[in-house]
Amino acid sequence: MHCLGAEYLVSAEGAPRQREWRPQIYRKCTDTAWLFLFFLFWTGLVFIMGYSVVAGAAGRLLFGYDSFGNMCGKKNSPVEGAPLSGQDMTLKKHVFFMNSCNLEVKGMQLNRMALCVSNCPEEQLDSLEEVQLFANTSGSFLCVYSLNSFNYTHSPKADSLCPRLPVPPSKSFPLFNRCVPQTPECYSLFASVLINDVDTLHRILSGIMSGRDTILGLCILALALSLAMMFTFRFITTLLVHIFISLVILGLLFVCGVLWWLYYDYTNDLSIELDTERENMKCVLGFAIVSTGITAVLLVLIFVLRKRIKLTVELFQITNKAISSAPFLLFQPLWTFAILIFFWVLWVAVLLSLGTAGAAQVMEGGQVEYKPLSGIRYMWSYHLIGLIWTSEFILACQQMTIAGAVVTCYFNRSKNDPPDHPILSSLSILFFYHQGTVVKGSFLISVVRIPRIIVMYMQNALKEQQHGALSRYLFRCCYCCFWCLDKYLLHLNQNAYTTTAINGTDFCTSAKDAFKILSKNSSHFTSINCFGDFIIFLGKVLVVCFTVFGGLMAFNYNRAFQVWAVPLLLVAFFAYLVAHSFLSVFETVLDALFLCFAVDLETNDGSSEKPYFMDQEFLSFVKRSNKLNNARAQQDKHSLRNEEGTELQAIVR
Repeated sequence: MHCLGAEYLVSAEGAPRQREWRPQIYRKCTDTAWLFLFFLFWTGLVFIMGYSVVAGAAGRLLFGYDSFGNMCGKKNSPVEGAPLSGQDMTLKKHVFFMNSCNLEVKGMQLNRMALCVSNCPEEQLDSLEEVQLFANTSGSFLCVYSLNSFNYTHSPKADSLCPRLPVPPSKSFPLFNRCVPQTPECYSLFASVLINDVDTLHRILSGIMSGRDTILGLCILALALSLAMMFTFRFITTLLVHIFISLVILGLLFVCGVLWWLYYDYTNDLSIELDTERENMKCVLGFAIVSTGITAVLLVLIFVLRKRIKLTVELFQITNKAISSAPFLLFQPLWTFAILIFFWVLWVAVLLSLGTAGAAQVMEGGQVEYKPLSGIRYMWSYHLIGLIWTSEFILACQQMTIAGAVVTCYFNRSKNDPPDHPILSSLSILFFYHQGTVVKGSFLISVVRIPRIIVMYMQNALKEQQHGALSRYLFRCCYCCFWCLDKYLLHLNQNAYTTTAINGTDFCTSAKDAFKILSKNSSHFTSINCFGDFIIFLGKVLVVCFTVFGGLMAFNYNRAFQVWAVPLLLVAFFAYLVAHSFLSVFETVLDALFLCFAVDLETNDGSSEKPYFMDQEFLSFVKRSNKLNNARAQQDKHSLRNEEGTELQAIVR
């Protein structure tokens, strides 16, 4: 398929004149150099994937391994210099920490003796006799392999080769098959080492796995609430908007009240002794302060913008009419979400393999440790950039597909005969012509996201320092600047993708043309469009509020046994991500419609020679919104003149 198109027109005198808008007339391949760059970048990612498969050993993390280089549940090869390595652990699938209540961390590594066992001891063992009886009855040996179970009670080395007494009851850690102590004291110490002292990966994994059932239920709740919000916007009425805003206000106030009540309950609970409870109390205070600030800002905005509800309802009805021309747009987030999940699973699998890519080194006592290979950290950084850039590319493809479908339906003269398969048509145009444009737009977002992550990491690193107040303030300001730039680029990219779908131009040209035409026609729809986006944002807030409230109630029942800050943050992030994935369809359609409207005004005048593409309902809505804005502007000017006149009369007297 060949590429067509011309970017500039040339007049009779030979001088170039301004490019005209030609909706869907010309099409050419755009930003091909960026597409080639993305291909080269993914070549590097494929190399890292292959290297992780060859050099990595994700099985050590998934299945666990003992202190002698044996992977649990597998038949192992011997390590030279380690006499207890190379054993057949097919029937020993669980990792048992001999001193689970006294784990230590040295150099970011757990300093512990671990064994592969058949079963975890589910009851407390108070003596070596009980340890020996447990070994004989269950076939699970809790002492070092070199010590025979018959000698547990007679060998003088039993104190150093067997677990410290008493052995706490433990259960297998799901998926990772670790024996986790179940008594509150040991669990708290065990979890504090894994969660607070090792690394971020252990913190996230421990938080997820300790509350996995609750997290799964809350994710399903967030998905159900997002679907309910999508259908609410699909069949929206004035009454529904009032009910919806009332629910948002109640949800915000309720979540704030619950958070402050939980903090009060923690501070007045004299039984708080575990580190997990103190950590939870700090997290509740932070959540309460942040949620209170967000609630105050949103309540002020709702009060200021309350008079625009009627026009907003009409706006969403027009949006729904555009969606009805391509109803499968509502299912677009499902495909995008499925692709993202597949990519994230692949990314995590490669990350785990890279994390276990190490060479076995025999230490004192015949124990085996795995040292990371050289260059792994650079691969991690490259892999992280790949996560951000590719994720943004997938999301940008969704935006481009939706914008292309809206453009196809809008610039159709026969409104009674909508185009066939607009989504497939938009996908084909994206695939054959504009992948480079999407790559470039997603790269710009990634360039802003990566410094934000670095600044956030450095800000957290300075929290523990007493003399870093100025540095923390500067990093916080930098983070806010990057956040604002990120939001601006997201809006710029969306308009650029829509302009590319209309005119077939490259990213920079499309972004410039979109900015010019929207600036020229901003008086028509800026306020209404902003309030429509605000209502959609409130829908996302409502989903997050009810999901977080459910998480607070669920996690609070086990607050003595787990640090639930990480699971709650993950649930809140997932709830917002799901809500954004579904409700962003309305946001994208809304922005694309107004850009198409601006192009329609630019290229047509409503005459019989140049009729508008828009229908009468859309045109009448814009006229009513303009009249309302003009009336309010005149009212403001009149009130200002009256105030000035009153002051002058007082001076004359």
